[in-house]
Amino acid sequence: MNYSMEGEETERLIFKKLTMAYFEDWLPFHQEPKSSEFWTGLPKNPKVACTEQFQRIFERYEKGLGGMHALIEIKTKKLVGICGLLVQIVDDIEELEIGYSILPEYWGKGYASEAAEKCKATAFKNQWANHLISIIHIDNEPSKKVAIKNGMHIEKRTLYKENPVFIFRIDR
Repeated sequence: MNYSMEGEETERLIFKKLTMAYFEDWLPFHQEPKSSEFWTGLPKNPKVACTEQFQRIFERYEKGLGGMHALIEIKTKKLVGICGLLVQIVDDIEELEIGYSILPEYWGKGYASEAAEKCKATAFKNQWANHLISIIHIDNEPSKKVAIKNGMHIEKRTLYKENPVFIFRIDR
């Protein structure tokens, strides 16, 4: 299954498949140190980090493991972030995750919550999963707020890619 959000819309956003055409628009995410302050093991060079992220997204598309989609603001046609449904392995269990990242200039404007809510609604409507998770670093307060606003609760604390995280969960 591909878990594609392509073409889905919210009040302010449309989900589009991520392509290399968005690389330069997404690069400011990796140039802002606060974007990656919680995760260890990421490349320090913004272009390398962005390249590796795009490669992982394209691999997910090819393997049917879901993936992040470009979030385009309907009014301005500008990229504001990326969001999507991703197949993840957490503590040896396959899970479907709602992942989201927003460009720094759009932080605090509700785009992550709006996009995450649409992912939840689409996944449950299409019966892609009986529950969804979000993997959030234990110190990432803004992302925790998005998960809670999306109806999720902390299920457990664990390690994910050598980072301490909370697994937020919501059941259908």
